[in-house]
Amino acid sequence: MNKVIDRKSRHELALMQEAGQIVADTLTYLSKIVEPGMSTLDLDKIAEERIRKAGAVPTFKGYYGFPATLCTSVNDEVVHGIPSPHKILKAGDVISIDCGATYKGLVGDSALTIGVGEISDELKKLLQATEESLNAGIRMMVAGNFLEDISGAVEDVGNKYGYGIVRNYGGHGVGRKLHEEPFLHNYRTGNQGPELKPGVALAIEPMFNLGTEDVKTLEDNWTVVTQDGLPSAHFEHTVIVTEDGPLVATERTG
Repeated sequence: MNKVIDRKSRHELALMQEAGQIVADTLTYLSKIVEPGMSTLDLDKIAEERIRKAGAVPTFKGYYGFPATLCTSVNDEVVHGIPSPHKILKAGDVISIDCGATYKGLVGDSALTIGVGEISDELKKLLQATEESLNAGIRMMVAGNFLEDISGAVEDVGNKYGYGIVRNYGGHGVGRKLHEEPFLHNYRTGNQGPELKPGVALAIEPMFNLGTEDVKTLEDNWTVVTQDGLPSAHFEHTVIVTEDGPLVATERTG
């Protein structure tokens, strides 16, 4: 029997939207200032300052011991890259920036992958396809659909382009905590999962690799990289099911 996804109250959803907009504003700003020569720690410091100035706290910092505000994953790093003064961005790199903010106890969580300077057409296509799959998943966040509908929409885009769809990591419930049930696969599992109802909030989080889907975790016990060393892309939004369709709490307008 499929589990029911916990639903948030109107008050909680309003706070999630506040948190989401803090995250969106932070990511929008970072995407505008990323340039060759910056370190990933530079970005992290800027993000923490903006989040705290907005009256929120960085969700990731201290989460299971994670040491930073952002996850900054460069090139073959898929997720959970730790910001460092020694990780200097170069023209042609791609960087995935994952950001969470907690506002009055509620969480917004979002990620995007951007090019540093001019990037290859091959990488542009990877980024576009991964974001396309996120948008396809968002369109499935409709009352009466099931969790598997989101997974299938993401998978179909990945398969269309022939990318490696990361299977070890995926989306999740979000709101009162950063990671809540259910886990959201980026591919079909054959189980339709729980029904989506108004008040359900999920972080939809596709990750596509230019090559193999296989990944491994580095010795820092955080950074996940592709097995073949080829680049990866990662996009994520916090999305709420409403009576009127999907509401993207972390939508970037800038």
